[in-house]
Formats: sequence, C-alpha cells, structure tokens
Amino acid sequence: MNEQATSRLDGSFQGSPPTEVLLAAEVFDGEPGCIAQARALADRFLARLAAEWLAVLGDHTRSDLMLAVSELVTNADRYSHGPYLLELEGDARRISVTVYDSSTALPVLYSPDPARLGGHGMEIVVALCDRLTAERVPVGKRIRAEFQLST
Repeated sequence: MNEQATSRLDGSFQGSPPTEVLLAAEVFDGEPGCIAQARALADRFLARLAAEWLAVLGDHTRSDLMLAVSELVTNADRYSHGPYLLELEGDARRISVTVYDSSTALPVLYSPDPARLGGHGMEIVVALCDRLTAERVPVGKRIRAEFQLST
C-alpha cells in the first residue's frame, strides 16, 4: 500500500483559511483488512485536519465521514477487479472522500426499502454527505462524497 500526505507549505494559520488542502491517499489491493486500513487512514487524516488546519469536526461529522469511507471502500472492494485508490482531501471548510476503482459500472441508487437485503451502501452515503458524484474516468470510475464543515 502506498500512502501520500501533503499539507500547507508554511506552518502558520493567520486570519483567513489557507487556500491549499490537506491530502491523503492510499492504494488498496483487496487483501483482508483493507477496509479497516482505509478507516485508519481517514482517522489519521481527520486528526491532522483538526490539529493543523483547525477544522471543526463534530462527532456527527466524524462518524458520517468514517461510515462513508467504509461504504465506498467496501463497494470498490466488492465490485472492482483490481486495486482501488482512496483519496481524502480537505481544509477548514470541507472534506471530500474519493474512491477510484477499475470498474466502469456506475453505482445504482435504489429507492429506500427496509425489506431489501443489501444494496444500501450508496443510499447510506447519499444520506450522509452534502454532495455525491460518480463518473467514469479512463481507469474505471470515480465516486466522490463531499462534506461541508461548520465554521
């Protein structure tokens, strides 16, 4: 697995929020434990965002984001045929969770149905985030969940 993290060039935070973003990314190969590793990456990312960028992360936001990471990575693990990439990007105002995988099939959003077994992952992500996009890219697809933070 490869992990990448970047942050602001200067260590200061003066007045207005920085224009750069904090970025963390890791490639997963579907081995057992990948979902837990993805959640651990997200947890480290959120801790850095709060400490270094002064992002206001309530318990609800943290829980929502961790669940979205779990659902998106589980879908990539289940439906793609190859490695997938989890990318986390954020600043003091917003966070995005992006998963790239090798499948070109876009996710299906079913109508809510508590009697249905399975197929609730994207329904959950849509309910948690402020914006969800899914699109085909040259290597497969990209799914991005965006979260607005309190300021």
